[in-house]
Amino acid sequence: MIGGADRPRVAVFRPADERIESAVKLLRELGAEPVPDPMLEVEPTGAVPADAPLVVLTSKTGVELAAEAGWEPGDADVAAIGPATAAAAREVGWTVDVVPEEYTSAGLVAALEARVAGERVVVARSDHGSDVLLDGLREAGADVTETVLYRLARPDDAGDSAELAATGDLDAVAFTSSLTVDNFLAAAADRGVDEAARAGLTDAVVGVIGPPTAETARDRGLGVDVVPDEASFEALAAAVVDALDEGTGRRN
Repeated sequence: MIGGADRPRVAVFRPADERIESAVKLLRELGAEPVPDPMLEVEPTGAVPADAPLVVLTSKTGVELAAEAGWEPGDADVAAIGPATAAAAREVGWTVDVVPEEYTSAGLVAALEARVAGERVVVARSDHGSDVLLDGLREAGADVTETVLYRLARPDDAGDSAELAATGDLDAVAFTSSLTVDNFLAAAADRGVDEAARAGLTDAVVGVIGPPTAETARDRGLGVDVVPDEASFEALAAAVVDALDEGTGRRN
């Protein structure tokens, strides 16, 4: 475990609510010095899922916003993309019928494709959801409707971590979605440090939460060192710190 005064700096990009707070706490417990730099700001739309036999929820935020708006599943089955989303749904009193083995859009398609032919399915999520989920369910024969529960924007003050990367003062990053990758790079460009920040990341451990985020990072020209086996922030943080401990990553 990392220790001592010179703890490595790890940038984390979760929204500025309990998620960034829990991420900071976890990284400190793991022996790192967190650099909180929220790259996502949630803007609720006020929409709720339409009536359908199956409702798919892809985030804890979506669950909370739907519940706050007074939505209830009623007779609908509920599918959740992963344990955190499922836990949030159960916390507000909903029954969760499906949680895929792989906590991704592709994992949801694999878990649902055998049961959705000819069924109406509502996918309730942010405005930056992957087409993999919608296309996969439609290919499986579902009549799919998307409900945008919230929009994700980049906060105006985001980008401190990009400046640290540009000066070589960042040891690792923990990207939790494709959008955090894009927003990090956009913030670096806005601050005039895009090239330097990219160079800084070549000497840092770049961790991503799962294969879709890894694909985005590589498409944007970034190397990827760490992709945890489980698509959760807890697994990502532990994998990034392990890579820092070892002094090596899995860049490819």
